[in-house]
Amino acid sequence: MEQIKAKADQTLDVISTKTNIGKNPRDPLEGFNRVMFNFNDNVDQAVLQPVSRAYRDVTPGFVQTGIGNFFSNIGDVWNAVNNLLQGKVGDSASDFMRFALNSTFGLGGFLDIGSPAGLTKHKEDFGQTLGRWGVPSGPYLVLPVFGPSTLRDTVAMPVDLKADLWTYKEPVYIRNTGTVIRLVDKRASVLDAGSLIEEAALDKYVFIRDAYLQRRAGQINPEQD
Repeated sequence: MEQIKAKADQTLDVISTKTNIGKNPRDPLEGFNRVMFNFNDNVDQAVLQPVSRAYRDVTPGFVQTGIGNFFSNIGDVWNAVNNLLQGKVGDSASDFMRFALNSTFGLGGFLDIGSPAGLTKHKEDFGQTLGRWGVPSGPYLVLPVFGPSTLRDTVAMPVDLKADLWTYKEPVYIRNTGTVIRLVDKRASVLDAGSLIEEAALDKYVFIRDAYLQRRAGQINPEQD
């Protein structure tokens, strides 16, 4: 019995060494995070994935593209504000120009006129702004429903949600319907990537955690990427 226990402990040590499970200083809340990760994964597999697959299968491609463009265009306003707060005046001006161009000639944002015109799409949020201001990321944190985050990004999230122009859309039923469509469309756009992760990752939790932290570091300090 003692030999079996010793062998099991040795095997766990090998796995821990290879995957860095339980030994990552950026993830001191790993026990809690794994519970939240499994909860989110179960919700995704039971609800989001089937709905997103059905949406992708029945919705024409050009409609999906238009929906993605529409909500992306709304986000350009907050992208512009964050770029300005980060001192990236040129990128901020580009974001405002994208929004103005796509909102008018792009039929309210359903057509992306800005990209062919040379106006680069940016993706900025208040967590990145805090990072550029020198606020440390803090520990990795998995949020219910929202998924991967850090302590800094979690603190910044209410500001991002409040700054989302769609949250002010009236009447409420249109806002809620649009929010659901937005979520399903976004999930549908990464279905194939999710399948690749399932096939390639030894530990999906570790893979997603490390990918998220590396991506966020690159977004906040691209010159060090």
